[in-house]
Amino acid sequence: MSHDAVIIDVIRTPVGRGKPGGMLSGVHPVDLLAGVLTAIVDRNDLDPALVDDVIGGCVSQIGEQSYNVTRNALLAAGFPESVPGTTIDRQCGSSQQAATFAAQAVLAGQADIVIACGVESMSRVPLGSSAAGADPFGSRLRARYPEGLVNQGVSAELIAAKWGFSRDELDGYAARSHALAAEAGESGAFATELVPVAGVDRLVDETVRPGTTVDSLASLNPSFRTDALAERFPDVAWNITPGNSSPLTDGASAALIMSADAADKLGLEPRARFRAFSVVGSDPLYMLTGVIPATARVLERAGLTHADMDAYEVNEAFSSVPLAWLAETGADVAKLNPRGGAIALGHALGSSGTRLLTTLVNQLEATDGTYGLQVMCEGGGMANATIIERL
Repeated sequence: MSHDAVIIDVIRTPVGRGKPGGMLSGVHPVDLLAGVLTAIVDRNDLDPALVDDVIGGCVSQIGEQSYNVTRNALLAAGFPESVPGTTIDRQCGSSQQAATFAAQAVLAGQADIVIACGVESMSRVPLGSSAAGADPFGSRLRARYPEGLVNQGVSAELIAAKWGFSRDELDGYAARSHALAAEAGESGAFATELVPVAGVDRLVDETVRPGTTVDSLASLNPSFRTDALAERFPDVAWNITPGNSSPLTDGASAALIMSADAADKLGLEPRARFRAFSVVGSDPLYMLTGVIPATARVLERAGLTHADMDAYEVNEAFSSVPLAWLAETGADVAKLNPRGGAIALGHALGSSGTRLLTTLVNQLEATDGTYGLQVMCEGGGMANATIIERL
């Protein structure tokens, strides 16, 4: 008997601009997620009644994404009422955590087949709306950080200042992301992972801007500078702009995860297996740096090194994050986000984890690679890391 947790399939919608008028903005998030759930069982001729659980990521769980959007989506997808579903929030790593929980249930022998997924419609449920105008911190947390916590954009600025990244370096990395994503799209590299969205006649990623250059990004103004913040952080150059940040995005994605035994019984061919996981907390002021210790921990747990890795997916929340990760790990930049990252492909928060997993599996297959590492920075100072092995 083998309880190896294997990946049978990974899919995603194309990504849309997360603003009114974006190509997916007319689609309710329940319907958006239901579409990938339907597609992943149909593509694998799987009876959905066999699914033990559906675990979904979503960050803004309010309004149209409230009331357990994952359960609502699986019912909308026509799954039997006997199939349960739950929605989790580990900020930007929500669906990566969903995949981890799914794999861990299989590894523990407590589930045979689990779908990990995620959705975020930032056009319909705006970023920050889940706070509903209330204080999400409370007096005791504020007492611990009396100078005040900051948003992710300011954290990205602090990282850029700490590692000494110039505006040209930040914009250069952003231009690289768009160039690689455009090249991948034009070559058909995304064809096997993209699934259509009902009522949307486009099957391309709307956020990719071919032809983006450092010069074309140079005119953009800083996104997060205020006079008060500039006084508090006098060493910050304020170089984080919309051009070197991930855009607001709509999207959904899913991964079909099961035990090796279940796959064998169903005649399904595993594409990869999970080798190791890690999750860490980090300084919430520099909240995006958790990717560095999370990477070290997951490599140690897997008994592998950077030399063993064939591809990395490091979420591009802002250019300063993968640049700091590169500076600290010494990883091969050629293996980093080789199909572009979130600066080009968008960051549909709850969907991003399984979106990165989708891209990583396909990149390993296309290049005959063996090991891939995925790592995600998260709000509040956390990070998830996962190593997969192509089979």
